[in-house]
Amino acid sequence: MSYQLQFGDLAAYATMFASGAAVTLALTASSTLLGISLGVAGAAAYQSPRATPRAVVHAYVEAIRNTPFLVQLFFVFFGLPALGVHIGEYTAAVLAMTLNLGAYAVEILRAGIEAVPRGHHEAAAALAMSRRETFVHVLLPQAFAKVFPALASQIVITMLGSAVVSQISVADLTYAASYVQSRNFRAFETYFLIAGIYLGMALLLRAALTAAGRRLFTRNMRGAR
Repeated sequence: MSYQLQFGDLAAYATMFASGAAVTLALTASSTLLGISLGVAGAAAYQSPRATPRAVVHAYVEAIRNTPFLVQLFFVFFGLPALGVHIGEYTAAVLAMTLNLGAYAVEILRAGIEAVPRGHHEAAAALAMSRRETFVHVLLPQAFAKVFPALASQIVITMLGSAVVSQISVADLTYAASYVQSRNFRAFETYFLIAGIYLGMALLLRAALTAAGRRLFTRNMRGAR
């Protein structure tokens, strides 16, 4: 085997790699905020005494969890324009990632809510708290505390899954890698470097989320036991 590694050839593209990584992180941040919000709304709908909201959320969750993310992305970017809804590639990526993360967040939060001791529901009722107040002030904080590690893992998975948005020409990290290797033909070195960058971002993001979870939910974790 005569192939010689030449990682030095990638130095000229450092700015492009940095820009791609920034886009990936920006997509992750936006979809996380929106996806968690969507997850909270879906979890709240599951608490509704009416069957219709529960059925709608259930259908949404099942549709997202049982179809590939790439298909969801293509549906948003290529399918919606057929209905007259035209959006840019970056917006399409955020929307698809939000819908995907939101579906998983619904189930994660629902599991956390179901794990809250029944006595806490009864205590809220004894204090004459409304259904909304019970959900916001009693159930949701404890649910987040219980399932935050799972939620953090899903956020990291969403970031890693964002690599496919390069297929609709979003200039993320994978897009940068494809561009670079098509110019210098150093595919092994390029994708080896990109894999390392994704690994580093995933580890740092997980560490940051873990630290944030400890800071935000330590008291609730103790109270939920």
